[in-house]
Amino acid sequence: MTKQVQQLDRVIIRFAGDSGDGMQLTGDRFTAETAEFGNDLSTLPNFPAEIRAPAGTLPGVSSFQLHFADHDILTPGDAPNVLVAMNPAALKANLSDLPRGADIIANSDEFTKRNLAKVGYTESPLDDESLSEWRVHSVPLTSLTVKALEDFDISKKDAERAKNMFALGLLSWLYHRPVEATIRFIESKFAKKPDIAKSNVAAFNAGWNYGETTEAFSVSYEIKPAKLAPGIYRNISGNQALAYGLIAASVQAKLPLFLGSYPITPASDILHELSKHKRFGIRTFQAEDEIAGVGAALGASFGGALGVTTTSGPGVALKAETVGLAVTTELPLIVVDVQRAGPSTGMPTKTEQTDLLMALYGRNGESPIPVVAPATPSDCFAIAVEAARIALKYRTPVMLLSDGYLANGSEPWKLPEIDDLPDISVDFTTESNSDDGTFLPFKRDAETLARPWAVPGTPGLEHRIGGIEKADGTGNISYDPNNHDLMVRLRQAKIDGIDVPDLEVDDPSGSARVLVLGWGSTYGPIAAALRRVRKAGGQVAQAHLRHLNPFPKNIGEVLKSYDKVLLPEINLGQLALLLRAKFLVDIISYNRVRGLPFKAEELAGVIQDVIDSE
Repeated sequence: MTKQVQQLDRVIIRFAGDSGDGMQLTGDRFTAETAEFGNDLSTLPNFPAEIRAPAGTLPGVSSFQLHFADHDILTPGDAPNVLVAMNPAALKANLSDLPRGADIIANSDEFTKRNLAKVGYTESPLDDESLSEWRVHSVPLTSLTVKALEDFDISKKDAERAKNMFALGLLSWLYHRPVEATIRFIESKFAKKPDIAKSNVAAFNAGWNYGETTEAFSVSYEIKPAKLAPGIYRNISGNQALAYGLIAASVQAKLPLFLGSYPITPASDILHELSKHKRFGIRTFQAEDEIAGVGAALGASFGGALGVTTTSGPGVALKAETVGLAVTTELPLIVVDVQRAGPSTGMPTKTEQTDLLMALYGRNGESPIPVVAPATPSDCFAIAVEAARIALKYRTPVMLLSDGYLANGSEPWKLPEIDDLPDISVDFTTESNSDDGTFLPFKRDAETLARPWAVPGTPGLEHRIGGIEKADGTGNISYDPNNHDLMVRLRQAKIDGIDVPDLEVDDPSGSARVLVLGWGSTYGPIAAALRRVRKAGGQVAQAHLRHLNPFPKNIGEVLKSYDKVLLPEINLGQLALLLRAKFLVDIISYNRVRGLPFKAEELAGVIQDVIDSE
C-alpha cells in the first residue's frame, strides 16, 4: 500500500536497552546515516559505568539520543519524540523524559514476567492503560529477527543479538535514512565472520522491509538536509576532534607528538585515536599508571617533542606533582582533562564541570598554568591547537578542560583549510645567549617571558633543570629568598601576559541588561535557551569563555556593563566564585550536578526569571 510521508523540521530519537543490546552501536550508525544525509545533528550517548551490569535491570540501561534537523541546532534535545525501548528496564528508565504524545517502539518479546519483575512491574505496561498518554508500537523485534535469520547457519543466540540491526533498519525506513554505508559498515566490521556479517545485513534489511510492508507504521517521516555553509563536513565526536587537533598542532609546530597516557573514562578514546596515526610521527605510550604517563610526556617535552597527557579528574590529582615540575622547569606540556562526575570514582560515565578549581590551584606552591576549554565537540579541534600554541610559545604546561558530554557527543564538523591553521613552529636555541659565551637556560624573552628551549645534546648548551628552585638566568640551584620571590613572580607574570582574544558578546538588540555567561559544554544549552527567550521577545546577551586562565583582558568591562550576569555551571559555582572575587560582580549562579548537560527549556525558564526580576 502507498504510505503517507510527513515532513518534519526536526526529531529527537532515543535508543535504549540493556548494555548488551548494542544501543551505542545502533545510535552511532543511525547518526552516521543522518550525517551522510546532510542534517544538522547533536548526540548524547548515556551508558552505565559497569562493563556488564545485570541484564534487564535499571542500572544496566544504556541509551543513545540523537537530535537531527533541517536547520542549525545546538543540543541533543531536551526530550525524545521517539523512544525505542528494547526491554522493560529501558522503558521504565526513560519514560519520565517522554513528553505526552511521543512515540514508543517497544520490543514486546522482552516484556516477559521475569523481565517485568526485575524492574518492579506487576503486569506489562504494554497491555494496561498506563501508557495511554503515548503512541505505543509493540513490535516483536527479537522473534522477527530470529524468523528473518532462520535460514542462516548461526545459533539462536547470535540471531537474537542482531535485533538491534532489525531496529536500526526499521528506524532507517521510518526516517528515510541512506542505508548503503551501514551495510558496508556491517560487512567490514564482521569481515572475518562472514556468516555473522550476512545475518546482520539480513536483519537490517528485514527491519527496513518490516516498516515498508507492515500496517503498524502507516506514516514515515522526512527531515530535509540542513542548509550549512559550503565546505566538506564529517560527523565527529569531541574526543576524535581533540585527537585530530593535537595531530594538526604537531604538524603546524613541526614537532613529533608524544602522548603518555593511562586509560581512563571518558578520555581513553583520545589514546585509541592517536595510536592509529603513526604516519604523522605520533608516538603513543600506554603507561602503567597516571604518574608514569605524565612523567613520560614531560620527558618527551624536555627532549624536544610536543608532550601530551590525557586523563580525567582522578588522574589530574595524581599528575599534580609532575605538572608542578613542568611549571618550575618551564617546559611545554598539554594536560587534557576530560571531566567526569566525582568525587573519587564518582559516576565515571557521566559529565560535570567540577575540575576548574583543581586545574587552577590543585598543586603545591605558586604554580600558575593556563586553562582553556572547548565549547562544542567540534571546537575540541581548535582548542587543542590553541593549547599547543600557548604551551609552545610561553614554555608552560596548559590544562585543557573537556568533559564527558563533549567527548562522547558528536556533531557535523566543517573541515578547516590547512592554510587557515596557525603557524606555531618553534625555534630551538642552538647557540649561546650571553656575552661571555655561556648558556643561560632561564634568560627570558622580553615579550613572552618564556625561557629558551634547548634540546639535550646540543653542544655548549648543557644545562640543569629539576624541581628545586633555580636562580634567575643561570638556572643554578638557589635557596636565596629574594631569588625565589622573583622567580615566583616571573612565572606568574608569564601566565598573566599570555595573549588571548577578547571576550565576544552576542547582544542582537544592543540594549540587553542581562548577560548569560558560560564556559565549556554549557555553550549549546545556553545558546538554545537564548533562542527561545529572544523568540518570545526577551532581550538578553550571551558571552562564552574559552580561556579561563588568564581571562580575556576585557572581561571585567563586559561583566560590569550589564545589570545582571547569570552563570550556569555543572558544578556548585566554581567560575562564579572566581569572578566574584576578581571583579567584585554579583554573579547569579545557576548550578546542577546531575551528571547530565543542562536542558534548554530549563535554562530558558531561569533566564526569563532573571529578566523579569529586572
